[in-house]
Amino acid sequence: MQKPLHTLLFVFCVCLVLLGISFIFPEKGVFITNTLNIRFPTFQSLFHQKKIEKVDISKIIELADEEDKAVEALVLKKDSVSVLDSSELEKPIGTKLMATSASTVQLSTEIQYKNENKSALTKFFDALAHIDNEPKSIRILHYGDSQIEGDRITDYLRLKLQNQFGGEGPGLVSFMPVASSVINKMSWSPTWDRYPVFAGKDKRVNHSNFGALAHITRFSAYNTMTDTGSIKSAWVKIMTSKNGGEKAAAYKKMKLFYGGSQSKTYMELYENGTLNSSDSLLAGGNFNIKEFKLNQSALLHEFRFKGKDSPDFYGISLEGGKGVMVDNFGLRGSSGTFFNQINFSQLKNFYDYLNVKLIILQFGGNSLPYIETPEQAANFGKYLKYQIGIIKKVAPQASILVIGPADMSVKLGTEYVTHPQLENLRDAIKQNAFEMDCAFFDMYACMGGRNSMLAWVEQGIAARDYIHFSPAGARKIAVLLYASLSKDYNNYLKKEKQ
Repeated sequence: MQKPLHTLLFVFCVCLVLLGISFIFPEKGVFITNTLNIRFPTFQSLFHQKKIEKVDISKIIELADEEDKAVEALVLKKDSVSVLDSSELEKPIGTKLMATSASTVQLSTEIQYKNENKSALTKFFDALAHIDNEPKSIRILHYGDSQIEGDRITDYLRLKLQNQFGGEGPGLVSFMPVASSVINKMSWSPTWDRYPVFAGKDKRVNHSNFGALAHITRFSAYNTMTDTGSIKSAWVKIMTSKNGGEKAAAYKKMKLFYGGSQSKTYMELYENGTLNSSDSLLAGGNFNIKEFKLNQSALLHEFRFKGKDSPDFYGISLEGGKGVMVDNFGLRGSSGTFFNQINFSQLKNFYDYLNVKLIILQFGGNSLPYIETPEQAANFGKYLKYQIGIIKKVAPQASILVIGPADMSVKLGTEYVTHPQLENLRDAIKQNAFEMDCAFFDMYACMGGRNSMLAWVEQGIAARDYIHFSPAGARKIAVLLYASLSKDYNNYLKKEKQ
């Protein structure tokens, strides 16, 4: 029979051994492989762990809500009088520097520039101010990682800009998006596949014609075509919702970008089940465009394809009248260091044709988990600088706005804390953005700075992975970004009038 004293002694010995291990076990754990790490609580973490001080984000939430209401009121006033009064244009809609409690850092929701003349966005502001003189719609391309997939952040910018400056439709979208947006839901037949370059070049592709979306889609694999080869059939359906706003759903035409097929491809376009048009897509090339005029009341569009070989589909642009188009390129898993792997000539063709005036780059979050030293953070900044240099060469007419990474938490003992290299990464991105004369928006500071992600999660405006925003959180970031952009644009107009 087991005696209670023996049990108590055994438990005491086990605790003593575990306590001894806590003194000698490495703080960072023991790596079995590159991805498998065994950790053990240290004595310090068990009994002397410093409590993480929470960040008060109430003023940020309040500011975002106030800005959203102010911009909405101004848009409603514009709609009621048809033309925005010049006196209203001179009133800044933007944000201000905020001082929080003594326990937190000073918060900023301002777009930052390397010098006082704030010239980095002049090309975009000039195009916006003279939009009536533009030959066609101007484009804003929003490149980013999973923080923007599903049209997050982008959708608010599009909603407000199209309400004020005109334009319809969500812009350039993929036949196989990584995540569906609130505007369009895509479905496709089983043989379709995606061939990306944005998170590493797909080894099945022996060329570099990936287009502006940084990936292509096909309904058949890459194979040498023969005269006796079978005919392949495929379809794609686009279901449109008005949840993203009336203007985003009111596109009047489609432009299909394609190329690279070994033979012509027969295609049909149906609207709500009724045939709109039928034609053949050209063989070869890397920048072919097929345009379709639409029945505006149709919410379901279906493409049907037949051919011995599939073209490379670079995307389809859903657009309407002249104004502003805001394209969302949410590239899950991407670090933004892929532009050098796309055919420069083809990329320039896209940017020129689309009349791109602003390119937004929002990357860094996917690289942060692999950055362990300040030197590695500095190197990422240089990698991004190289990519920006390529963009400036192929799109010299466009301004560039770089958005820094959001706060990202890692678990330290029993607490979540900001990744130790996040601020170094943010600073490296900002420095290199300034060296390339780009504007910079500090999303980390906008959230509240160090350890602010904890508060966002507690408020239900960030996911419990302590990395991504919820849709409501992404909306608040978008509101503050748009408000700052509006303020700088209004100041640009005032300066031009002087």
